[in-house]
Amino acid sequence: MRESLAPPIAPPPSTSAPSTPPSARLVAAACAASGRFVLAIIGPGALGLHFAARLEGVVPVALIARDEAAAARLRAGVEVDGRRVRPQAFGPEQAPEADWVIVLVKAGDTAAAAATASRMRPLGVLSLQNGLTGELLRAHCTARPVEQGLTTEGAYRERGDEGDQVHPSGAGETLVPPGFEAVAELFVRAGLRARVEPGIAHARLAKLLVNVAINPLAALFRVPNGALLDPPHRVLLDTLVREALPVLRAQGLELDEAAALARVHAVARATAANRASMLQDVLAGRRTEIDAITGALLRMAADHAIELPAHRAVHTLVHALEP
Repeated sequence: MRESLAPPIAPPPSTSAPSTPPSARLVAAACAASGRFVLAIIGPGALGLHFAARLEGVVPVALIARDEAAAARLRAGVEVDGRRVRPQAFGPEQAPEADWVIVLVKAGDTAAAAATASRMRPLGVLSLQNGLTGELLRAHCTARPVEQGLTTEGAYRERGDEGDQVHPSGAGETLVPPGFEAVAELFVRAGLRARVEPGIAHARLAKLLVNVAINPLAALFRVPNGALLDPPHRVLLDTLVREALPVLRAQGLELDEAAALARVHAVARATAANRASMLQDVLAGRRTEIDAITGALLRMAADHAIELPAHRAVHTLVHALEP
């Protein structure tokens, strides 16, 4: 894989959320006075709540829920990584202004999230969604710049005796495009691995390779990511990687087969305990993001007249699991 020219920003030694420094308290006071936040996250799923809980130790975060009722439930409290947090949650119509907006909704909710982000008058909108949603986001968002980064952080959400619980399940890395240096800095200050990636288009293709291999199989077999490295799943995992590679290389991905397999295996190993987002959707009886992930690959393959029988099969099978 082509190496970034920009060196990674090293996180602080401790991975625990830092205490609020005096400068952050001043920022919090300014937010309260002006009604404008430094950072907002649209999409309070497992990953959105994980990020919000970590970032709140650095800067006030506005969390935008699907509606006001969902926001009220979040304000009542949710357990994230073993501690009770009460995020500053809002419904879309009450969304405050914010300097930077991060979009973490499911792919099918992208257009609605774009409209909400536009009303928040941001300096920039950054998608960290699965799949390739950047063009759709730009088509519906009047704010600029609007770009898509990527993250390999893992988290899952489950119902506990005292309400929802969010469990981090894999410390990954968040890559952002040039122009979002301020967002990367906030992530690093929160103890998360993050950096600016000049070759973000290449990185997005590499992430898509990981997603089209891991997500559908985790959903179909209802296993955590790490189980895909064991028989009988390993054969199918490697088949999906090998079949997708010619399409993604035609799009500009600079990985050979050995490097592609190593990349996918490394992510599965690093996030071994994680329940992939598509698995979480299937278990919850929700619509999946298969069209934004495998569907995106199939559309690319059609442009290059390449047949992908294995990916077409898993695309059909995952759809069969949806409500």
